[in-house]
This record gives sequence, structure tokens and C-alpha cells, in this order.
Amino acid sequence: MNPFRTSFLALIAMAGSLSAEEKTSGNPLFEGWYADPEAIVFGDEYWIFPTFSAPYEQQTHFDAFSSTDLVKWKKHSRIFDNEDIKWAKRAMWAPSIIEKDKKYYFFFGANDIQNNEQEGGIGVAVANKPGGPYKDHIGKPLVDKFHHGAQPIDQFVFKDDDGSHYLIYGGWRHCNIGKLTEDFKGFVPFEDGETFKSITPEGYVEGPFVFKKNGKYYFMWSEGGWTGPDYRVAYAISNTLMGPHKRIGVILKQDETIARGAGHHSIIHNKKDDTWYIVYHRRPIGETDGNYRVTCIEKMEFDADGLIKPVKMTKEGVPPSKLK
Repeated sequence: MNPFRTSFLALIAMAGSLSAEEKTSGNPLFEGWYADPEAIVFGDEYWIFPTFSAPYEQQTHFDAFSSTDLVKWKKHSRIFDNEDIKWAKRAMWAPSIIEKDKKYYFFFGANDIQNNEQEGGIGVAVANKPGGPYKDHIGKPLVDKFHHGAQPIDQFVFKDDDGSHYLIYGGWRHCNIGKLTEDFKGFVPFEDGETFKSITPEGYVEGPFVFKKNGKYYFMWSEGGWTGPDYRVAYAISNTLMGPHKRIGVILKQDETIARGAGHHSIIHNKKDDTWYIVYHRRPIGETDGNYRVTCIEKMEFDADGLIKPVKMTKEGVPPSKLK
């Protein structure tokens, strides 16, 4: 055979292999130990803000990742760290971010407080663009105490249709909700005078996330132990944000052929083609260190009744998806 033709055919085969690799995102989405991913759409970009999954004393900064197609991701290193948040000493984790009035507000837990005598809780930082730089918004924790038994961690900010913003949070099997003030520096008490309401559903452990679809509130959370194989995602559907949130069932759990410890997720929606995705962390098979977690993505689908179909973990991830 002609040597030139052989080389040419080899190049064609290589090109075909490369294009096949680029057809899906692959899982994990990017290198490194990252957990508790908050995924969100800003303009024509997808963003993911995860926990840097390391021992608590080393969890003192945040990285972020952006993409225009879910396949190729750009790393934004150290968008802020504990030098920018003077009261945060360790265990900065589980971010939630939202844009308001052309500013970006980044909510996070810090210090893993175990009682009301310790300093720490849920803080908020602010920046002019998603990739930072961020600075402390109020110079102290926004939530610094236990209310209704909920450890002040795993915060999620939800914007309702009327423009109101709510902080939904809680560890230790308790979940609270509070209505944020316009400046995100405090809370608006409810009609009965309470600042926080308990909205804990059956089976709840941590990691709340809420989205709205067809007028219904989908309230999601993680169950099981975060270091164990039983970590999983469950959900409820309610007519109101305050509930009651009656547990429907589990939609994401471990697969012994793929990974364990699948949980602490978020949801993104491409409105252009009405495609939904779940972004979550999992522990690779064979890893025994609780901190060894990676960020992954799968497509999320609904049945004719609006129920979420079970999500199967994959190594392939999802195909490219542009927002515009």
C-alpha cells in the first residue's frame, strides 16, 4: 500500500477518534477533587461552583469552572479564599450563587460549627462578575446559630417568581427557610415573627435544592452519609415553597459499576431546547478517603406526570449543549 495513503488514513482515523471524544462531556467534568457543585446559567455560559474537596483545614478557598457547551470547561482558580473572609478559618464549602442587580452574591458555609458558642456558619461574598474577585459582603456570618436543630451549612438561594429571595439551608437532618432582605444582609421575619421556618421533609439529611417547573416547586435534598455508599438524592413536589414537602423517592444513587456516594447536587436548565441536567459529586470506585469526590453531570428527564425519572450515572456524561 502507498505509504502516503497509509499515513493519510491514519490521520483520518485519529481525527474521527478525537471528534468522538468531543461528543460528550465525560465524567468527571474536570480534574481534581471537587464536591457539592452549584451549577447555574449566567448569560450564554454554564458555571459550576464546587467545594474544594480536601481535609477541613485545607478547605480554605474556592475555584470555579465555566463552559459554553458543557464539554469544554475553563478553570477560574481561587475566586476567593479565607484571606478575603477574615472570620472563615476552615471548612469553606457547599456554595450557592445568584445574580442580582448586576452583582454576584456567593453564599457559603464555613468553620463547620457544632454549637452556638463557636464562630462560623453561613456567609455571603459579593463580586462584579461570576469569576470574582469576591469580598465579604457583611463582615460576619449571615446565619451564625442553630435554629430548629439545623446546622448552618449547605445553603441554597432561591428566587421566586415575585422576585423574593429565600435562603434554604441546613445539615444534621434539619432544613430551614428564611426570606432574605433586598440587600442580602439579613432576613425579613415571617408574619408570625419567626425568622426561620422548618421545612424538613422525611428522609432529609442535607444539601437542599429547589427549582420550579410548570407552577410546581421541586424540593430536592441528599440522604444517607456523605462518606458512605448510601449517599443519594431524593425529592418532593409541592404547590408552595413552604410545603408541605412530601417525599416522592430517590432519583440518584450509587452504581457499583460506576461510582459510590452520589449526591449533593444542583440542577441547570437550557431553556433553548428545554433540556435539564443534574450536576452532582460522586466517589470513584476504590477510593476510601471521604474527601475524594469528583464533579459529574447527567441528563435529567421527567415523565408525563412531571415526576423525575431515575438518573443513571455514566462515564460519558452529556453531549454538547449551547445556550444560544
